[in-house]
Amino acid sequence: MTKAQIFLAEIQQEAKATRKALEVVPMDKLGWKPHEKSMTLGQLAGHVAEIPGWVDMTLNRDELDFEKEPYVPFKPTTNEELVTFMDQHLEKATEILNTFPDAQMGDGWTMRSGEQVYFTLPKEVVMRTWCLNHWYHHRAQLGVYLRLLDIAVPPTYGPSADTKG
Repeated sequence: MTKAQIFLAEIQQEAKATRKALEVVPMDKLGWKPHEKSMTLGQLAGHVAEIPGWVDMTLNRDELDFEKEPYVPFKPTTNEELVTFMDQHLEKATEILNTFPDAQMGDGWTMRSGEQVYFTLPKEVVMRTWCLNHWYHHRAQLGVYLRLLDIAVPPTYGPSADTKG
């Protein structure tokens, strides 16, 4: 099994829990946020849905320069749109990971804004930290938002406090 195939298996497993969370985002509360410094629920849900698209950006390019490509967040309007957007990115990620060679996992990848370099790391590390860990972190935040809004939190790695069994 290649490194890319290991990442793919993980992404496919984690997508199940992420999809469940996106399906229950209350669309009438997209502007809600728990603190003035926090993202709104809509921003957070959109961010969770878009992160799988970063697999393409990470593995098929050598850098992301925000000065050349300003970040434009995804703004969902329906739960179906959230899930469909994520699934489209997952489909593309699957295509890439099914053929990406281990030999290129060590190639450098840089995140910058013009001359300001945020980091340069091997693509394998960027996949783990920026794509996957980042995704899980924000999905967990989404779970907290759901809890604070009294929305049943879907199970992730087994039952949640809101599910039986």
